[in-house]
Amino acid sequence: MHISLEAFILRKVAIWGFGQEGQAALRFLRSIFPEKKIGIILTPEEAASWDFSGDPKIEVVAEEIQAGTFGPYQIVIKSPGISPYRYTRAMEWAHFRGTRFISGTSMWFAQHRRDKTIVITGTKGKSTTSALTAALLRATGAKVVLAGNIGLPLLDVMEPDPEPDYWVIELSSYQAADFIGHPAIAAVLNLSPEHLDWHGDEQTYYRDKLKVISDGHADLAVLNAADARLMANVEGVERRTLFNHRGFWHARGASVWHDEEHVIDLSDTHLAGAHNASNVAAAFTMVEAFGHDPRKLLQAVRDFKPLPHRLADVGTRDGIRFVDDSIATTPEATLAALSSLAPRPTVVIVGGFDRGLDWGEFARAISVEAPAGIVAQGQNGARIHAQIEEAIAHLGDRRPQLKLVEDLEAAVAAATQLVPAGGVVLLSPGAPSFDQFRDYSERGRRFAELAGFEVRDERIEGIGL
Repeated sequence: MHISLEAFILRKVAIWGFGQEGQAALRFLRSIFPEKKIGIILTPEEAASWDFSGDPKIEVVAEEIQAGTFGPYQIVIKSPGISPYRYTRAMEWAHFRGTRFISGTSMWFAQHRRDKTIVITGTKGKSTTSALTAALLRATGAKVVLAGNIGLPLLDVMEPDPEPDYWVIELSSYQAADFIGHPAIAAVLNLSPEHLDWHGDEQTYYRDKLKVISDGHADLAVLNAADARLMANVEGVERRTLFNHRGFWHARGASVWHDEEHVIDLSDTHLAGAHNASNVAAAFTMVEAFGHDPRKLLQAVRDFKPLPHRLADVGTRDGIRFVDDSIATTPEATLAALSSLAPRPTVVIVGGFDRGLDWGEFARAISVEAPAGIVAQGQNGARIHAQIEEAIAHLGDRRPQLKLVEDLEAAVAAATQLVPAGGVVLLSPGAPSFDQFRDYSERGRRFAELAGFEVRDERIEGIGL
């Protein structure tokens, strides 16, 4: 449901959660209602981390969520990291009693219905594709805002000056689950199981991810024809165009083609691998949908730098190259990273926070095309190690080296010992970082430190206008 800004004037409002999006919601509300009393709903542990004494108009509600928590409020702005499936009964009770829940993303879209908006989501590749699409559109001379899950909350750019010609908005599955809006273009790059602890099960995750294109939300859906799981879940979407289909923009290995025309080889760029060729094909499709010829924008692809912690080259020491792909939080993403580095001998570090994802397909894939070595670590390291050990038992002398260690520090030490001369140590965990680190960025920085390199500036170029 859409809630107009006027609705906030007379109603009691609370922000549920106070991460990056919750803080943006407070900044936005304060900018238009400086004297309004606003509730902040937090758990007791979260509340202990914040000091709101400087704003007497803030009312902190510090308690475990229950049916009556939302009762005093008519509008609650829910942060995307909070799973509604965990609090279904409390939210349903509150809705029955008159409380309306909304997300910051939906608030933004309610005020930007006629803008040229591109929403990009998918299990992997969405940040790179979003940044690349923005870079291509800027290369046409257009003003572009790049925002959303990539690091700039939409509520922080409600009314930018100057107004952009295009908005490129990355959405996570959490943000997509709460999505209400009407983008000009919505792209879904791929689907594979992820964040099942938040969504509950695979089908709910797919349904939530696809809300950006379901029920006619988007004027045009851009879909990956090479992703069978995605295509099986979008049969009812009519206003669509495809990429990775031979008649359209598509990847062939590490090259991008249009129909039978070879357009660009990624060996000429800073991007590596077939998965990045797919990302480029998706970006070309969206840019072309707005009337621009991607063939005239190839220099922007050549100039584009990989985003932090996405197959980032940390450095080379004693002939060993260290590559940081800490952003990889699914086994499929780890396989893509290994493929992009072939045929150079690679020892990959896998494992982290255990969300219950099945590593069976990964184990089967590396039993066919094995890396030089695999070091499993972290909370799910033992489970991954066991699945891989079973899958490679029949390989005999062709078995990759396999080692189980406790944490990232031990993993880097082990991988450095296992890697052949001239090889690569790859951090591509296929799992979130929360067992040892705050986020994937902290994990990636620690990897660089353990490898003996200075941590570099990791700001993402191009966010905002």
